[in-house]
Amino acid sequence: MSEARADSGTKSKAGKGGYRGILFVISSPSGGGKGTLIRRLLETVPGIGYSVSWTTRAPRPREIDGVNYRFVSEEEFTRMRQANGFLEWAVVHGNLYGTARDAVKKEMAGGRDIILEIDVQGARAVRKAMRSVVSVFIFPPSFQVLRERLTARMTERPEELETRLANARGEVEQYTYFDYLVLNDEVERAATQLSAIVFAERARRRRQEWVARRVLASFAPPAGVE
Repeated sequence: MSEARADSGTKSKAGKGGYRGILFVISSPSGGGKGTLIRRLLETVPGIGYSVSWTTRAPRPREIDGVNYRFVSEEEFTRMRQANGFLEWAVVHGNLYGTARDAVKKEMAGGRDIILEIDVQGARAVRKAMRSVVSVFIFPPSFQVLRERLTARMTERPEELETRLANARGEVEQYTYFDYLVLNDEVERAATQLSAIVFAERARRRRQEWVARRVLASFAPPAGVE
């Protein structure tokens, strides 16, 4: 179950130089490795931030409130949702997850690119709510590798593990709705590819139009033109 509403802030003032931040949506099935690749991206690519999602699930070992997720009660999550405070929200593996609307809009309006690490339901909702989204799907090498990764991290009870594995195929089948696909078979190679996607999207002509106009203004007008 998910909910998406039209974003009314897409025309807000752009950041320095006229550049408006890009919203990158990154999804994968549980165990696909998107968290690891996103951490590499944040460490190596300047000018990009991470949107901390809200969730009602319990923290895993070494997870920090406000860093990995904002861990809240169902009551607090519901109050936020009823106030239209989420850009998207969804029920995933029995828990509620959501992206705070105002935080994302503020960062983007200031010219900062933002990463959303969300499931395929959330990605679909964001694509409906925002006019310009760059979406990336992270593939595991195989189902067997996915099972091994989930088992090795030992963060779910057996029944939770089986639920995530049972949902994985349906999640992977959603890859056709994403702009880019990254196979996470080798972390360094996959991280490099993800960084390349960010740089390529930043260089798109429509996003660099303000640069082109600034450079063009420095040239003398053609002969005979005043």
